[in-house]
Amino acid sequence: MSKPKSTVKKVTQGVVVLALAGLFLYGVSDEIPKLFPKALTAEQKAETAARIAPVGAVYVGAEGAVEAATAAAVAAAAASAQVAYGGTLDGKVIYDRLCSSCHATGSGGAPLLNGSGIGARMAQKGLEVLTKNATDGFTGSAGVMPARGGNPGLSDEQVQATVKWMVDNSK
Repeated sequence: MSKPKSTVKKVTQGVVVLALAGLFLYGVSDEIPKLFPKALTAEQKAETAARIAPVGAVYVGAEGAVEAATAAAVAAAAASAQVAYGGTLDGKVIYDRLCSSCHATGSGGAPLLNGSGIGARMAQKGLEVLTKNATDGFTGSAGVMPARGGNPGLSDEQVQATVKWMVDNSK
């Protein structure tokens, strides 16, 4: 009668092994999908491309000059697509929305919109210099003028129109 005991023992051991294997697979079933990469969405692909895009380029020779001109045209088109304040050339609108925060209060050493502030600067430096300082930015002994008033979306024409309006209204 020892044969049936060994068969029962073998079957029991087989069931135990299968049960343990099942428990193991059940336990790791949450981890198995993590081993395989998921497909990226279009948004995730775009974010990755933007994150690893080069920050600059080197252009050499005649072919490089063409590439540099193309890159400059693309950058100019992108900048013009994001012109501030709807592209208005009304200096008062831009002054009210951007410039008045400093030039109405004198914060950061900004000259006030009056005869002794911007008017005096105009008399001393001229419209061309004031426009250049407003466009490119300027650090003086009394304060700092950020380029384009701190709004890179302003076009050169908008800066020029706003400076002219400020000069005309500071006499």
